[in-house]
Amino acid sequence: MARPTTKKDLIQIGNEKFQTLIDLINSIPEKNRTDVFEFDIQNEKEAHWKRDKNIRDVLIHLHEWHNLLLKWVDSNQKGIKKQFLQEGYNWKTYGAMNVELWEKHQNTPYEESLNLLNESHIQVMKLAETFSNDELFSKGTFDWVGGSTLGSYFVSSTSSHYEWAMKKIKKHKKSITL
Repeated sequence: MARPTTKKDLIQIGNEKFQTLIDLINSIPEKNRTDVFEFDIQNEKEAHWKRDKNIRDVLIHLHEWHNLLLKWVDSNQKGIKKQFLQEGYNWKTYGAMNVELWEKHQNTPYEESLNLLNESHIQVMKLAETFSNDELFSKGTFDWVGGSTLGSYFVSSTSSHYEWAMKKIKKHKKSITL
């Protein structure tokens, strides 16, 4: 499916991908939803393959990126200049930020991670609703967005990120004996 370029598509595809993610998780036996990933990552180059050890880690990653978006938009709308990533990180070092977020939640139970993700998804979708199509997808609308569009941050934090998560969870599902 093409990357959303309208408010309507952003919300529709974001919600559809979220539901597909939840359906995928629900298709895994409950007893295996907290299993440590045992699939082969030998040929995977991205750091996240080694970082995320279970479904909880994936869900928390999504939740924390929702929070980055929510805090970024909220601060900048209040006139408090804030970058998207956590303070002290940039697009070259955000992998270390992801590890910090991962470490923060190593004692978060699976069920709580699922609830946190559900809540933050709803908040992100509600926030997206408050913007017009032009505010989301026209460049230069908000100076704090830089050379991109606000909508691209929403898409990256929702539907695109949900697809990333589903790849990992599908790999996990294939590795377990159902």
